[in-house]
Amino acid sequence: MTFFGDGATSEGDFHEAMNFAGVFQLPVIFVCQNNHWAISIPRSRQTRSQTLAQKALAYGMPGIQVDGNDILAVYAAAREAVDRARTGGGPTMIECVTYRVAMHTTADDPNRYRTEQEVEPWLKRDPILRFQKYLKDRGLLDDAAIAGIEQDIQVEIQAAVDRAEAVMRQPVDPLDMFDHHFAGLPDHLREQRQQLQRELTANPGEVDHG
Repeated sequence: MTFFGDGATSEGDFHEAMNFAGVFQLPVIFVCQNNHWAISIPRSRQTRSQTLAQKALAYGMPGIQVDGNDILAVYAAAREAVDRARTGGGPTMIECVTYRVAMHTTADDPNRYRTEQEVEPWLKRDPILRFQKYLKDRGLLDDAAIAGIEQDIQVEIQAAVDRAEAVMRQPVDPLDMFDHHFAGLPDHLREQRQQLQRELTANPGEVDHG
């Protein structure tokens, strides 16, 4: 199962992978998170296709479009695709229609290319809030349980932050950047590593290992 955004469907890698999976009937599930924006490029500038899911037909596989903010709809589509893949039925593409309500990255200012009026309706379709309401209406969840879950999540996040910050405070060997990428280091990188080693040996006080 592989995940990508609507913008990725304009990349050659997407089409090559879909074609390869279709030709060889691979047990792959392509999940497209169509959030309407590829950074600042709207979906309307990505393709003239009515849906992204229909692109799957050209590669000989089923294409399914679902409400990406409906957790149960996404689960049902994924379950069907997984069953198909595991029983030799080949690949499937699932287009989950949703919306990116936040910025793309911290360097992004979405107010430069879209309006608050466009975003507002999607806030009411938040998948977490929708699923909470679904469970509460059926007596499977209450406010106390939600508060407990949110507290557990905050504790887990803070623990992860603490672990990451502890690692960042440890001394770092600049030569480590050459490790764990290749089974055998290519010649040009081996030469770069040796050059850096010589510079570190000659100028030990000029390198910050922290």
